[in-house]
Amino acid sequence: MKALKALALSALALALAAPAEAADKAGWPAGLRFLAGPPGGNWFALGGALAEMWSHEVLPVTSGTGGGVSNIINIDRAKGDMGFSVASLQSAAEAGIPPFKAKTTNVSVLVNAYPQVTYFVAREDFLAKHGVKDLGDIVKKKIPMRFATLKVGTSSEFIIANLFKEGYGIAYRDAIKSWGGSVEYASYSDGANLIADNHIDVFAFSVGEVAAVVMNIESQAKVKLLSVDKPALAAMEKKFKTYTYVIKAGGPYKCVTAPVDAVGDYTSIVIRKDLPDSLTYELAKAMLKNQKSLSEAVKDFASMTAKSNSESKLPIHPGARKFWTEAAKAGK
Repeated sequence: MKALKALALSALALALAAPAEAADKAGWPAGLRFLAGPPGGNWFALGGALAEMWSHEVLPVTSGTGGGVSNIINIDRAKGDMGFSVASLQSAAEAGIPPFKAKTTNVSVLVNAYPQVTYFVAREDFLAKHGVKDLGDIVKKKIPMRFATLKVGTSSEFIIANLFKEGYGIAYRDAIKSWGGSVEYASYSDGANLIADNHIDVFAFSVGEVAAVVMNIESQAKVKLLSVDKPALAAMEKKFKTYTYVIKAGGPYKCVTAPVDAVGDYTSIVIRKDLPDSLTYELAKAMLKNQKSLSEAVKDFASMTAKSNSESKLPIHPGARKFWTEAAKAGK
């Protein structure tokens, strides 16, 4: 009788637990579509690692290419579920600032992962020929520069276009061509090859604090990183909430022999606002749990902290914010 009673109690416990588990996943989709970044960059590498991790820990996730601007638009339209962007773009999207034609309504932040830095990599022979010391020199002297950046729709091109517009008062594509220069759009890997092979003079892009693409370029050609003028940095901070990031000498780049001032931002993972809180909680939890292994794909991911995300001024998804707040209080 005791055995039968115990068995009955066990069955009752399982029956009671089942609805709770089902309710916990209420509204969860069968899988998620993650929009990463252009091939050859940190986002592309980390996107694959995140998709594999979440597929094992939470639910099936597929990863594909994307861009900082297009990812926000596609997620807002439910053509993707989550993806990479940057904090400045999310701020612009919420306010309906171009390139966004209207305010987004269905995008929030899952995590502010790590600092994003905008690099202007220039060939030394180009700088010496024209007496260029910083980015402002090129604009002031209207030097015919062969320039490349990532395609329109990426966070790199958004930052760079607005840096020239807000910081220097020019539309860079028209201005550079009017100086006798040229503008190309390339992936990280193609742009690196173009500058190494002397087909372009300057390659500009945004990526993390430890950029393999910069190290790849400097291993093939003599280059320098250009500083951005302080007034231009201040104009960007006022409009898009960026900050001044100082690339120090003695860091990962041998071409940096003196401090370089650059536009600083944050790589974020944005997500559909209408996804269940319980799902975003689990996605955030899995990221922190697997932070060490994910950092092997992109070292910058090691800088992610629960505390910074719990204090973020950007609209973190309620489920994710709940997890980051709990983790921060627990000292994780």
